[in-house]
Amino acid sequence: MRLLFALALAASPAPAQQVPVVQLNAGMHLIRAEVAADYATRMTGLMHRASMPSNAGMLFIFDEATTHCMWMKNTLLPLSGAFIDDLRAIINVEDMAPQTEDSHCASRPARYALEMNRGWFAARGVKPGSRIGGIPGVKY
Repeated sequence: MRLLFALALAASPAPAQQVPVVQLNAGMHLIRAEVAADYATRMTGLMHRASMPSNAGMLFIFDEATTHCMWMKNTLLPLSGAFIDDLRAIINVEDMAPQTEDSHCASRPARYALEMNRGWFAARGVKPGSRIGGIPGVKY
């Protein structure tokens, strides 16, 4: 039995790289966010995922505040991306169509971006000026 288990384990594909997860909040709304804080995880983002829970997303942490842009290449889910400044305030929210290479950019320098299922921000009244709490390394 152990041999069968070992053979099955060896034949299975390698698990995806694990990324840290943090709990964020937008007012009273809790968010379970995977953290993409290095080049490799930012480049992969939410590519190839078929679904995502309603209060889950991905927080992109950039090395510097600038007018970052995002795209949806190989991303199967329709997403909304909120660009966030150093003070944790949302700058702008962009709705993004799946599997496109259109650029969606911050309207001014951003340090972070938070991707959620499309319409998540609008459905909860989270808009430019709203603050995101729980961002790692940010003191309030």
